[in-house]
Amino acid sequence: MKKKLLGERWVKGCKERGEWVELCFMAKAAGMGMLVSKPLGDSCRYDVLVEAGGRILRVQVKSTIYRRRGNEYSGNVMGPGRKAYKEGSVDFFAVYLIPADAWYIIPYEALGRKLTLHFVPGGRCQKYAKYREAWHLLRGSNEAVKIFACADEDWTTIWENSTVLV
Repeated sequence: MKKKLLGERWVKGCKERGEWVELCFMAKAAGMGMLVSKPLGDSCRYDVLVEAGGRILRVQVKSTIYRRRGNEYSGNVMGPGRKAYKEGSVDFFAVYLIPADAWYIIPYEALGRKLTLHFVPGGRCQKYAKYREAWHLLRGSNEAVKIFACADEDWTTIWENSTVLV
């Protein structure tokens, strides 16, 4: 069954969609200045390594297109054999709600015993709202990235007096 997103076709199969979402995650993280690596093969419990802020983090990338009711989405965060990921095997889950174009960067510890997560983007009461687009958790910083642009001819003086966050 082919699903549509804004008049375009989604990736057809679950495995292919998972691979596509992993690429989307890596492109977004790399675009924010993080180094990303993909392990060879499918035997690791994580999908991507992210290096930023002096740390290397194991990230399991998940996605969903399943809308339950209204604007509520749900997705599973199960590992092999439809079991929970063991502590120490994954540091973060990056969950992409494809129809909402929203990423949730969730620490392993925040899941507890949950295997199915529910999201209501823009909703008033949602458990994972603070993790929406929380890329700073992977960077190891609570501060937003600052981007400087200047049309001044004396740009080197401005640059030298600026604080640059990576």
